Amino acid sequence: MSYSLSQLRIFEAVAQYESYTRAAEKLFMTQPAISMKIKQMEEDSGLSLFERQGKKMCLTATGRELLRYASRVLQAHNDMLGVMKELKGTKGGHLIISVATTANYFVAQLLAEFSKIHDDINITLDVTNRHHLLDQLENYEPDMVIMGEPPKGCGLHSQRLMENPLVVIATPTHPFAHTPQLLSLETVLAERFILREKGSGTRSAIERHIHKYNTSCKNTIEMRSNETIKHAVEAGLGLGIVSLHTIQPELESGRLVILNVEHFPIRRYWHIVMRKSKKLSPIAHEFRKFVLKEAPRFIQKPPSDYEAYSKNSLD
Repeated sequence: MSYSLSQLRIFEAVAQYESYTRAAEKLFMTQPAISMKIKQMEEDSGLSLFERQGKKMCLTATGRELLRYASRVLQAHNDMLGVMKELKGTKGGHLIISVATTANYFVAQLLAEFSKIHDDINITLDVTNRHHLLDQLENYEPDMVIMGEPPKGCGLHSQRLMENPLVVIATPTHPFAHTPQLLSLETVLAERFILREKGSGTRSAIERHIHKYNTSCKNTIEMRSNETIKHAVEAGLGLGIVSLHTIQPELESGRLVILNVEHFPIRRYWHIVMRKSKKLSPIAHEFRKFVLKEAPRFIQKPPSDYEAYSKNSLD
């Protein structure tokens, strides 16, 4: 019994996306072809690799064990191809980047600019939540990840990229929108808040921050993306706390405003995170240098009053 690289890629994709359909989309294959390949792997090995849980295809204990080795095999193959290209002195290559959903706003611009310099490369960009980013790092999938708070340990190397302040936002018609004086944290947290789901990096940072002042958000609505949070705040459903870098269009058009709140903004940072043992391809090395040097150029400047009240933050 032996598995081809193609089979291992299919197995890894189904494990990552927990869906034959999504794996098929990512690999540009049909759903029946993906299903047939997995069934063939199970029949050849006599082992059950997946089990259906509702709409998800979840790994069995055996499948999880196999995934550890499959990811290493695929990474070793990618490393080999990168070394071969480097030795041949060829250009191009395949850049695999995963980013937190809030980082997509500036990473897409970085990739567009980088591809103008290296127009012969292939790019795979996955925009996902923190849970999937950690899974991908564990399985050696991306060349690097751009995210907020990096995980500790786990054989990872992280490097601070730039500041990522979290601010309180409101619709311009909210009673607090045009209050000139500093709003107390207690007063603001008495309002309804639209927040990311529990477990997200942004939500965790918010809860840790306000816990320092012995308070919490009492009335919350959870949403799974920053876009839906912004739309909900615009509609007057409540206040929100989001990255400053995600709201520039709404600030410029007057659809949202930043509130002047005690102990805000929350000081956070973007980080580049990689596996310590992962060998970067030449093009990945170039992209990493490019990001560290050029990323600040692609961050929108804050509104004129932001710096004035950002000094109120005690972080």
